[in-house]
Amino acid sequence: MSSATPAAAPDVSNPDVVLVVDFGAQYAQLIARRVREARVYSEIVPSTMPVAEMLAKNPKAIILSGGPSSVYAEGAPRLDRALFEAGVPVFGMCYGFQLMATTLGGTVDNTGAREYGRTPLHVSRAGSTLFEGTPTEQSVWMSHGDACSAAPEGFSVTASTDVVPVAAFENDEKKLYGVQYHPEVLHSTHGQQILEHFLYRGAGIEPTWTTGNVIEEQVAAIREQVGSKRAICGLSGGVDSAVAAALVQKAIGSQLTCVYVDHGLMRKGETEQVEKDFVAATGVQLKVVDAQERFLTALAGVSDPEQKRKIIGREFIRVFEQAQIEIIEESAGVGEDVAFLVQGTLYPDIVESGGGTGTANIKSHHNVGGLPEDLEFELVEPLRQLFKDEVRMVGQELGLPEEIVQRQPFPGPGLGIRIVGEVTKDRLDLLREADAIAREELTAAGLDREIWQCPVVLLADVRSVGVQGDGRTYGHPIVLRPVSSEDAMTADWTRMPYDVLARISTRITNEVADVNRVVLDVTSKPPGTIEWE
Repeated sequence: MSSATPAAAPDVSNPDVVLVVDFGAQYAQLIARRVREARVYSEIVPSTMPVAEMLAKNPKAIILSGGPSSVYAEGAPRLDRALFEAGVPVFGMCYGFQLMATTLGGTVDNTGAREYGRTPLHVSRAGSTLFEGTPTEQSVWMSHGDACSAAPEGFSVTASTDVVPVAAFENDEKKLYGVQYHPEVLHSTHGQQILEHFLYRGAGIEPTWTTGNVIEEQVAAIREQVGSKRAICGLSGGVDSAVAAALVQKAIGSQLTCVYVDHGLMRKGETEQVEKDFVAATGVQLKVVDAQERFLTALAGVSDPEQKRKIIGREFIRVFEQAQIEIIEESAGVGEDVAFLVQGTLYPDIVESGGGTGTANIKSHHNVGGLPEDLEFELVEPLRQLFKDEVRMVGQELGLPEEIVQRQPFPGPGLGIRIVGEVTKDRLDLLREADAIAREELTAAGLDREIWQCPVVLLADVRSVGVQGDGRTYGHPIVLRPVSSEDAMTADWTRMPYDVLARISTRITNEVADVNRVVLDVTSKPPGTIEWE
């Protein structure tokens, strides 16, 4: 069997594909997301890809992302001028804008005129392709040190700022456009409109891509990949694995068996919910494996978060391999081998595990960086190019019930990465109770849809002095981490009502033994991640 081979991505020969060239910033993923929001399919390619290979994909348009480099820095990413002479519409953003300017003969200077954050933009040609219908004064998000002082020949300067004379330029004849700022971020008040103007007006693309297209493309890709063989899906009960399972079942039907690994790291009541709700909604074949003792034994004495993730990822695969043998034995030789493993891997998982172009390994997701090297399954990952909100839309399109589609995200490694310190049964039981209380109160307050997710974290290696029942206690703190996000790439802490926080704190300290303090995490992402480990 092949080793860790992902499923094929949607067919990039589609004439309406937009390529996002990644120059090393995580904003590239956000640009791709914004293009999809405009109902145009997009894919990210590395800046190191030869221009001939980019053009061979027959893109309808190309977007050049920002990046951390200066165009004058030694070793900074470059682009072949042939890209701008191929007749394909190109839109440069930030670094991509400066690279377009210098490559085509414009001038970019390091004048010390830096701009970071919200900046007033002055539009000088309100009727241009990019800016028609937008205000002449608008707020944009800047992040640059170098600045463009002269546009290339044939380009019209269409916007400036107080310190940058060329903050946008356009060449309608060659269909080349660029802006110094980041239109993909929400802080650029008309950014999405500018991006859509490029796609619809500059590149002439019709907005026809939908999640229905994702389903059609992936069903075809899965059938081609799996053929007549069989697959198992690691089902966690979360929206990602549920949608992946439903999508693969739509493609190959009874060739799929879902395996739910009860590793003892789940939240209260989740095993029962998976066995009842998901099977009822989809009718899939479900095999439940009790592996609590196996996981706890493997995690004994381990406190390092990266090591915990890798152990959990390894043990998942070992359990799936055993399930593979049992499924074959139970079927008494009917059908072909179980050769494929279905995973609900998403794009943010790939990026944070170091799979994005130029990105660091922030943490190994159990289904990406945590996979063992001797994996004997071929992977089927139909969601690996999607963001969380897109996955929810696919789930709705597939007819999954609301309680599954809108469920708050929960990591595959479960509570194992919400215990800061060694994972033990007693600590898991303690955290399960605290987590259940927080979820109950959030639901009662009607906050389930407002909050992206609320990890409840046990600081197992930390104790603090408290007083309960007129006596001194020395208990653990519980951390509440409510966050709001669209796609998990960035997040902000949720401003929850004080009365809800008070009820959660009171109940946890009253009802959960060995906890005498509840604290609130008010860190955004970045600099923090959503999970603590």
